[in-house]
Amino acid sequence: MRFARPETAHEAAALIAKETGLIRILSGGTDVMVQLKAGLVEPALIVDIKRIPGLRKITPEAGGFRIGAAVSGAELGEHAEVRALWPGVVEGAELIGSTQVQGRATMAGNLCNGSPAADAVPGLVAANAVARIMGPNGERDCPIADIPAGPGKTTLAKGEFLTSIFLPARPARSGDAYLRFIPRTEMDIAVAAAAVSLTLNDAGVISAARVALGAVAPTVRLVPAAADTIIGSKLDEAALAALSAACSAACNPIDDKRGTIEFRTQVVGVLAKRAALIAYSRAGEKK
Repeated sequence: MRFARPETAHEAAALIAKETGLIRILSGGTDVMVQLKAGLVEPALIVDIKRIPGLRKITPEAGGFRIGAAVSGAELGEHAEVRALWPGVVEGAELIGSTQVQGRATMAGNLCNGSPAADAVPGLVAANAVARIMGPNGERDCPIADIPAGPGKTTLAKGEFLTSIFLPARPARSGDAYLRFIPRTEMDIAVAAAAVSLTLNDAGVISAARVALGAVAPTVRLVPAAADTIIGSKLDEAALAALSAACSAACNPIDDKRGTIEFRTQVVGVLAKRAALIAYSRAGEKK
């Protein structure tokens, strides 16, 4: 096993592209180190990207924010401006592990680990966030929604790794929220999860929305049909019922010891309704 600590993104991409064996990228390390200690993986190369300029920074950009791939959950949670703009995204990131884990865990790592139950990912998908990816052919941007490919898998090509995540600007009277169900009170992974982002017009009617679900399909799932059920409404009971039904219909969950198919299918609809109400309330507070 070799360990590399490149000083630039191009250097990292070149190292990754040349390696023929298993590779692990170290941004926070909270997944990689557990996998190593448990003997689940034996990488030929570990690439630590934390020293690459910009990857530990949160930078204002075009009315939104660019979050470096090595920014920890703790650093994100302490950033008042990001929290004010995208509170649901920050809430999801802050649910990754314990206080100690938060000092290292990153949204980029949570995304690239490929878990359908990743807490940071539904909020990012609902936010229409975009990943910046470095590879052998240079940089490219990709919607977060297009990166998960299945449990433990992503669409990143050989030699590619994330350098940042862009959270876009948003109109006034916009809000978002993320909720999950877990068997325990803390430090668990989602059995079902939902994120909602929406915008209101001056009359309080929802003019735009995005709904994303976690832990109920092989990947985090964007559900446009669910968003359509609440656009044009003020979240009356009929709209909320339609939202819940659309989310349940979009599920393709598994049975396991943590939850049945029937349970996950029902609970995700309840979570979506509650998240929508929180997002609606937050949007109404922003003039």
